[in-house]
Amino acid sequence: MLSLGAFAFAAPGMLALLLALPVIYWLLRLIPPLPKLVRFPAIRLLIGLEPSEQTPMKMPWWLLLLRLLLATALILAMARPVLNPQADLPGSGPLLLVIDDGWSSAPGWTTRITHAERLIQRAERANRPVVLAGTAPVAIDAPALRRGALRADDARTVLRAFRPKPWPTDRAAAVTTIDQMQVDPGAYAVWLSDGLEDEGAAKLTERLRRFEGLQVVLPDQATTPLLLLPPATGGRDLKVQALRPAADGPRKVAIQAADDQGRVVARIDLDFAATATKGEGTLPAPAELRNRVARLDIETQGGAGSTVLLDERSRRRPVAVLGERPTATGQPLLQEVYFLERALDPYVSLTIGDRETVLTRNTAVLLVPDGAVPSANDREEIAKWIERGGVAVRFAGPNIAAGNDPLVPTRLRLGDRALGGVMSWGQPSALAEFPANSPFLGIPIPKDVRISQQVLAEPTPDLADKTWARLADGTPLVTAEKRGQGYLVLIHTTANTGWSNLAISGLFVNMLQRLVTLSRGVAGDGVNKALKPWRTLDGFGRLGAPPAGAQILPADAIETFKPRPTTPPGLYGDENAQVAFNIGGHVGEPKPLVLPGGVSTDRLSEGGETDLSRWFLLGALLLLLADIFIALWLRGLLGRAVRIRRAAPAALAVLAVVAVMAPAPPSDAQQPVPQARPQRVADQPARPGPPPLSEEQALKGSLDIRLAYIITGDKEVDDLSKAGLEGLSEILRSRTSVEPADPVGLDLERDEPRLYPLIYWPITSTQPALSPRASAALDRYLRTGGILFIDTRDQQMSFDRPAGGNPDLKRLLSGIETPPLVAMPPDHVLTKSFYLLSDMPGRWQGGKIWIESGGGRVNDGVTTIVIGANDYAGAWAVDQRGRGLLPVSPGAETQREMSYRVGVNLVMHALTGNYKDDQVHLQDIMQRLRR
Repeated sequence: MLSLGAFAFAAPGMLALLLALPVIYWLLRLIPPLPKLVRFPAIRLLIGLEPSEQTPMKMPWWLLLLRLLLATALILAMARPVLNPQADLPGSGPLLLVIDDGWSSAPGWTTRITHAERLIQRAERANRPVVLAGTAPVAIDAPALRRGALRADDARTVLRAFRPKPWPTDRAAAVTTIDQMQVDPGAYAVWLSDGLEDEGAAKLTERLRRFEGLQVVLPDQATTPLLLLPPATGGRDLKVQALRPAADGPRKVAIQAADDQGRVVARIDLDFAATATKGEGTLPAPAELRNRVARLDIETQGGAGSTVLLDERSRRRPVAVLGERPTATGQPLLQEVYFLERALDPYVSLTIGDRETVLTRNTAVLLVPDGAVPSANDREEIAKWIERGGVAVRFAGPNIAAGNDPLVPTRLRLGDRALGGVMSWGQPSALAEFPANSPFLGIPIPKDVRISQQVLAEPTPDLADKTWARLADGTPLVTAEKRGQGYLVLIHTTANTGWSNLAISGLFVNMLQRLVTLSRGVAGDGVNKALKPWRTLDGFGRLGAPPAGAQILPADAIETFKPRPTTPPGLYGDENAQVAFNIGGHVGEPKPLVLPGGVSTDRLSEGGETDLSRWFLLGALLLLLADIFIALWLRGLLGRAVRIRRAAPAALAVLAVVAVMAPAPPSDAQQPVPQARPQRVADQPARPGPPPLSEEQALKGSLDIRLAYIITGDKEVDDLSKAGLEGLSEILRSRTSVEPADPVGLDLERDEPRLYPLIYWPITSTQPALSPRASAALDRYLRTGGILFIDTRDQQMSFDRPAGGNPDLKRLLSGIETPPLVAMPPDHVLTKSFYLLSDMPGRWQGGKIWIESGGGRVNDGVTTIVIGANDYAGAWAVDQRGRGLLPVSPGAETQREMSYRVGVNLVMHALTGNYKDDQVHLQDIMQRLRR
């Protein structure tokens, strides 16, 4: 390395290429820039254009300097310049990078990888191999990574495959991995630690100290991992808690709550006291908001440990009680509704009322105490509600014992005992363990709960499957039956203290909560025998598909499992119901890493040395782009839009040349001299000459085929003419080989019309008479082969002479040598130049088309004037979506299509002349067709 203070070159040998700069200079001096490219249509020969710029024999000095700078930037980039270079790594062996990649490494992961890349770069400069090792168990579906000593480029590739894992590190296993790789004892070890203590930290530190050097890189406060715990669900709000490794002063973090679509629905601040490792906050969560929250996240952390997934245990389901709210005058301690309200109100959204009140709401669970005797109509409505997915929980008592209520999950025993409704024991009975098919499985049973009276179930073959709770003597206490999408549950005792002390125990609350969660298809931890992984978290806290080979968790012991590759955190269950399995609460409290004395430490940072190679390459690229633009500018190509189109027909070029080369009235002493015209009187005043043709106008008219229209001064008519020719141009592009450019509006006082094969002229009453210059321009246009399509737009062309039927047409044509006109014969070439037409409709239908008599004066008999009256531009005009602007009558869209065909025939006639009127080969063609 060549060091120049804060600047160094990692490959100083490449600087020898600077000696080649004189040779590059000499070569650049010999190579002049490319000559300027000038688009030179033949029509410009007549403009008298002289070349105003010559090709230099030598390169300009400023361009030479630019290219020398470009070569210098490339050479310096290959020399790998470095800003603020770090000292070479200690030791003589490879660089051993040990990276903590468990859940606690997700905060600041980008900084961690950047730090590792800088270390690899330092090893590369010293030509030392790199060994990479992670401390977290690899995922079961992860591809195998290369191990052992690697080249720097290979090490970077392996490093990019590292990702934080959603489970804790196993540093003791990492020691075994390092031993298996047989790393050279002279290696220099760098441990990118997450800053947390675990059982294998001391063992890993001891093993790494055996190498020639060791440095432990610790996270700073911003990247120190925080562990978010599942919220406490007691009460109406969510109590949120988070843990940090060390009490390093006051700290405030933001907790955001999001729904299952990722939308943030709430946000709170969680405060850590200066001397506390636990921060607490309260998320106000009404029932509607609480049921939407699907996850909690610590902002700026972005890891699986700072994410908590919520399931049905954290939601407040709408629960209804059939009956009346207890009152003080009615002895509430004896009323069943009182005990139900006390047990559930802190955890659910509770409603108390009659059947119309509770079943018209979005109720999940309906509690029916024995005192609320539903009528036959009520029982029918409740049965329908259960079929739709509701959970109805009934409590026994004197009314159920009477045996007159069929809305029960199993038949009740009849006879004296059923009639009496009560079974008495010498001693009240306790509860047996919950069966495996019970949603109450896993709930601890208090020893002091006693049942003194109950309603007995009639023994049936399926009674065992319907029993969710039993007494110690085996008699059912809770029975249930699946009906449709819902459940009907019967608790064979009362909801108050009349028959048992169950209503005043914690077991009563837990059982009711399980029944509430059952309304969503999940009953806490014990809904099923086993839960398969449905969605799992990755190391960054993102939910995704579970890895192949993930283990099914037993529902009754999910809280005892630890996050690891076979049991990653996430949601377990199916699309209908899931149980959340989080990192928080399943791993130990984070503790700060304790290192023995004498171990060198550093902090994670994005600073340090900076490789400037990419910046020199970027500068070289910018200089290259500047050189390209300058070259285009010198050639005259910059700033000119080059449009690639098909070559225009040769007839257009011939037309343009003939139009410009046509004789014009000469001038003598700046005075116009009359020119003899065979069709005019000899002493007629002289006609003005053509206006000067600009370069832009010449290029615009000769390089592209364009249809033109005469500007009348009426904005509405002119806009319609432009829209009509645009619509006709689009038809030509889509149906023929002609690809016209945008149409042009002509001001005959300034523009040269001879550049356009077809000119459309709408006649209006407000149009002023043509000036001598405009009349002369149109006269020259007609004499040199152009076609003028006049549209009177009045449907009055039925007279013997068209001008006689329209006074505005007669007035406007008065200054133009108009040849004799005749009605177009049915077999004229205009009816077959592209389409075969029998009529020439526009926006209107009917009338005649008038053309020049005698087959035309020039261009091999091609007519020069076509006059119609059907408002053709109005039929051709379209909007931006390609739809007609004006209605067409009487043929609607069919007539509009025919008017398009009229326009196509006009353009093809203007470009190909009387080609379709040639009958020379007709006999041969017909003879071949007969064969």
